[in-house]
Amino acid sequence: MAGRRGKYYPAITPEILLRAYSIGLFPMAEAADDPEIFWVDPEMRGVLPLDTFHVSKSLAKAIRQKPFDIRFDTDFPGVIEMCAEPAEDRPSTWINATIRKLYCELHAMGHAHSVEAFDGDELVGGLYGVSLGSAFFGESMFSRRTNASKIALVHLVERLKQHGFTLLDTQFTTEHLKTFGAIDVPKDEYLAMLRAAVDGPHLVF
Repeated sequence: MAGRRGKYYPAITPEILLRAYSIGLFPMAEAADDPEIFWVDPEMRGVLPLDTFHVSKSLAKAIRQKPFDIRFDTDFPGVIEMCAEPAEDRPSTWINATIRKLYCELHAMGHAHSVEAFDGDELVGGLYGVSLGSAFFGESMFSRRTNASKIALVHLVERLKQHGFTLLDTQFTTEHLKTFGAIDVPKDEYLAMLRAAVDGPHLVF
């Protein structure tokens, strides 16, 4: 994993977590059953530019068919729980109990949010992240139906644009995110983007 990291032993509070985001750090755990957390400080940061976000023709067609009921912040604990579960494409996870507790506290404070894809009453896909100023930090996503997480991401971007957000941080880029237009940004350039976003007004998600 690119970037510096170090174990953090004292108790992390939601306030400390927000401060870390504001200076370019984010937490991870080695595994779901590892109680310790380390800070990650990548030299290259994944960013999904909102003004060049790309939706493929096939995904746009799927969205028009409205296969899911898309909701916001109706089941944040459910989304983070599903993101923490192993899946075929992700046999292990970095989301431990401490992280789940901290982000649920951030959600109660209005700084963590979820986008949910429901099939009837069943939660089948979604994502969660942190909002600070005009920045949104995407944390994790999951999918239990074809295109569920992708469609949740499209709705996230639409909402961020509507509400005036300027930065969508994806932490790292993946081949999956690159299909939407994600890019790698050098640390110094990212920190300038981050400062401009967090120093502005706190936007409502």
